[in-house]
Amino acid sequence: MTSGPREWTRRHPLAADALLAVGLIVAEAVFTLLTPRELWPRPLPAALGWSALCAAPAALRRVAPWPAVGLAVASLALPALLDFAPGTQGLTFIVLTYTIAARRPVRQALAAAVVLWLPVALVNMLAPPAGVLEIGPAYLVLNNLLVGAVAFSVGRTVHARRTSTEALRERARVAEENQRALAEQAVADERRRIARELHDVVAHHVSVMGVLATGARRVLRRDPDAADEAVATIEETGRATLRELRRLLDVLRTDAEPAAELAPQPGLAGIEALVDQVREAGLPVTLRVEGTPGGMEQGVALTVYRIAQEALTNALKHAGTATAQVRLDFGVDAVEVEVTDTGRGPLPEADRIGHGLVGMRERVGLYGGVLRIGARPGGGFRVYARIPVEPAVVRPA
Repeated sequence: MTSGPREWTRRHPLAADALLAVGLIVAEAVFTLLTPRELWPRPLPAALGWSALCAAPAALRRVAPWPAVGLAVASLALPALLDFAPGTQGLTFIVLTYTIAARRPVRQALAAAVVLWLPVALVNMLAPPAGVLEIGPAYLVLNNLLVGAVAFSVGRTVHARRTSTEALRERARVAEENQRALAEQAVADERRRIARELHDVVAHHVSVMGVLATGARRVLRRDPDAADEAVATIEETGRATLRELRRLLDVLRTDAEPAAELAPQPGLAGIEALVDQVREAGLPVTLRVEGTPGGMEQGVALTVYRIAQEALTNALKHAGTATAQVRLDFGVDAVEVEVTDTGRGPLPEADRIGHGLVGMRERVGLYGGVLRIGARPGGGFRVYARIPVEPAVVRPA
């Protein structure tokens, strides 16, 4: 993976700033070459040497900003010693003022600006360079202070923008973590709910086994055939109970919440009543059943009911003026439930966690099924689930 120039400058600040200093020297060399030779204050090699000395602090602007400020202030002695000021000197002061203002807190930035530009003002007032008295020291001081203020303001603006960008990134990171936590909480809540319902199913199976065992013991000597049938039913019920227990363990029911109110769990027989309730609530619904349910585990029947319930509830909320249809298809090795409507479908809500959708996925995934949810071609919404079934062996009584 290749990195861009910005990434390179972050990894190699000294080399990048050295290139900046070289750029300042080259800029002054070009300006000098464009000036008539008789106006050159010094021969070109000597002038470039002094320019390199004045530009050296710019190479330290990030790795050692305060030593760079000290070197820049020390370079103010050159005009008094050489009777001329290299052009890179002023550019270096501007670069250092901007850099510290953009990368340091406001107090440090103000201190650096004062340390840099106050000596400049004093030098221009007390010992102005030759050739500038015609415009007056006051003008020089005002001009230099204005340049320094502009460099400082630009640096603080960049600092504020960087701070705002970092704050936005942090907020986005926190929001993403909160969203992930909400999604995980929704899954955990739904798994606990499924676990409680499966607990009721298992408890029902165990109760049936106890009743059958009692009946078999009582008729064992009087009617061996009836006792054998009861024991066979206990056997099948025990196998179904073990399957439900495995699924119960899969959803990791480790919470210590108080048990919910015990009530008979709805199944296939409750879907017709559910359709009637939704129809009375204002959504025209039709129910179509294909095939024969046969001997189906109560957990699967409960899952089919919950999927139909959630899909019809969403249709009632979001479909608007529409009609809906519930289709149940009982095959040999699977049961299919499909709920369709002709409405507009749910509106996109990016910041909400779809608990109903999470619940349907968890339920169908628990039994190794397939769930498809989405818009229908031509309009409307569709919820489809296919759940494998393990039909119970029903022995004649």
